[in-house]
Amino acid sequence: MAYLLGVLIALVVLLGSIALHEVGHMVPAKRFGVRVSHYFVGFGPTLWSRTRGETEYGVKAIPLGGFVRLVGMYAPADAVGNPPARTWMGRLAADARDASAAEILPGEDHRAFYRLSTPKKLVVMLGGPVMNLLIAFVLLAIVLMGFGVPVTSTTLDSVSQCVIPPGDDADRACADSDQAAPGAAAGLRPGDTVLSWGGTPVSSWDELSTLIRATGAEPTDVVVERDGAQVDLSVTPVVAQRPAYDEDGAPVHDEDGTLVTVPVGFVGVSPTVQYRSATLGEVPGEVADRTWQTVSVVATLPARVVDLVQTTFGDGERGSDSIVGIVGVGRLAGEVASVQGEGIDWGLRLAMLLEMLAALNIALFVFNLIPLPPLDGGHVAAALWEGGKRQVARLRRLPRPGPFDSAKLVPLAYSVFVVLGAMGLLLVYADIVDPVTIT
Repeated sequence: MAYLLGVLIALVVLLGSIALHEVGHMVPAKRFGVRVSHYFVGFGPTLWSRTRGETEYGVKAIPLGGFVRLVGMYAPADAVGNPPARTWMGRLAADARDASAAEILPGEDHRAFYRLSTPKKLVVMLGGPVMNLLIAFVLLAIVLMGFGVPVTSTTLDSVSQCVIPPGDDADRACADSDQAAPGAAAGLRPGDTVLSWGGTPVSSWDELSTLIRATGAEPTDVVVERDGAQVDLSVTPVVAQRPAYDEDGAPVHDEDGTLVTVPVGFVGVSPTVQYRSATLGEVPGEVADRTWQTVSVVATLPARVVDLVQTTFGDGERGSDSIVGIVGVGRLAGEVASVQGEGIDWGLRLAMLLEMLAALNIALFVFNLIPLPPLDGGHVAAALWEGGKRQVARLRRLPRPGPFDSAKLVPLAYSVFVVLGAMGLLLVYADIVDPVTIT
């Protein structure tokens, strides 16, 4: 039941995100006087539609996207110099111009999209992706401010009884040959809150961890709070080989994949995780960080698709960081909603689900800005090119250029559409036969 509820929540939020994305295009277009003839969520056969004013609103059968039809997207042939249609690409462009011109009602050429100024075109085309970013902001604000941010504290969650060598299972039982852990030997207990280490007050786990790693094997005075009283202890860390971390906090591996270790002071304690409610001012920074991470993923998308092909049709193993499609999103949502474990309740499951859906909207924001038609970024690039030519002409005191012949990009748009369709089918197949799981 929980699994199906998670899938249903993901589907509703996804459809809502698609619908609001298209609203982000439609509202400014109408405000600028462009006639919007259609607003639909989904593709394929129409399940329901109703006309209000000059716009037909509806829902189609395949919930993999949506669209708004802005009348006059392409400039007519006479506005771009009546280019010849000698090749198949030229004929595709000519057909696109003719179809666009046929949508313009008599006497309403001034309401065509191609007539808009460059800034207005940018507002219309960026409205959809920006709406996805706003959805992500709202979802992350709910998670970070309502459920809180996980923060490691100086309160001890566990105290190891022995020193586990690096590379061994950290959860294995202690053996007689294992060295005793200094924390347990010194009398540290789970629930103790460390107040100072070697005379230095500590207020965060990062501060405490840094001090422990730098101490070496020197006897060190430690003050902890236990049952409301301060307790003075003396701990002598051992020097143990522990993983080296880079600036981002990720473990470092050498060229052959071996974990790099360094000698550091080791006590054998781990922190508790507490949840702190974030402020509204912290949300934009978190959204920016996650957006940049998504940009890094999208920048490597071709390589990730190649890896997906190799793991799906070869002997490779699909990693947890693999890209997923609509089926994968649904499966992950179901698993998040039904995950079991100590301390995992419906509140935490809901927070995890909302965080995943926020990540999906950030991905839609970034992906739609790729400067290729038919994505929004392709239309943005065309508008910028048109505006740039006009600015150059103005500075050089030349006649104002006519509209950019964006219909020439239609063959490229068809090619990109085929590639995206093939990638979508690959993702559906991979998510069925070799799914990414969190369990």
